[in-house]
Amino acid sequence: MEVRTCPVGTYHIPGKPHSVHILLEGYCKDAGHNQFVADGSVTLVRGPLTVLVDTAGPWSRDNLLESLRCQGVTPTDVTHVICTHGHSDHVGNLNLFPKAEILVSYDLWRNGVYVAHDFRGGVPYLLPGGEGLKVIPTPGHTGSDTTLLVPGTTMGTVAVAGDLFEREEDHDSWRQLSEDPETQERNRTALLKVADVIVPGHGPPFKVIRTEQ
Repeated sequence: MEVRTCPVGTYHIPGKPHSVHILLEGYCKDAGHNQFVADGSVTLVRGPLTVLVDTAGPWSRDNLLESLRCQGVTPTDVTHVICTHGHSDHVGNLNLFPKAEILVSYDLWRNGVYVAHDFRGGVPYLLPGGEGLKVIPTPGHTGSDTTLLVPGTTMGTVAVAGDLFEREEDHDSWRQLSEDPETQERNRTALLKVADVIVPGHGPPFKVIRTEQ
């Protein structure tokens, strides 16, 4: 099987029961003198649940709130917050969502208590009432990264993947930021087999096109 990618060209992907909206596109730019500026993508999934995947850094607080407002969503409307991993450009605004169930990497918090789930054993987490929304462990960038799979959109299954993919055509550039490049490469390959669209951590969404050789 041959796999290639191409840009999606939209930040809004309708679907049933959930639609996907990229609120903030992540970026990573060289600032010179061995420094860089970066922020993570923020994705809203709307349907029976209202799910936010990653919250950007605290420096993007106002942009995040405005983006939610433009979608007609308040912080208290958000039922679930999923942070794909614990880096500051992905978890910086968790405090804005006090009523949500919160999953940061493999730590699941619900109704005031932490809830055990065997992510390290590879067990997916099906969001209660999510009608197919599923969080799968995809470590590599860190030891406990996750990806949200959103089935049933007009473009197929959307994978909101955090920094498993930095951006489309990131080639080997992701390796320098990876804690475990071999594991990350395996999980990247596995996700390319099931996702039709990938929302990466630091770039626009892209399509996955699979053809038989």
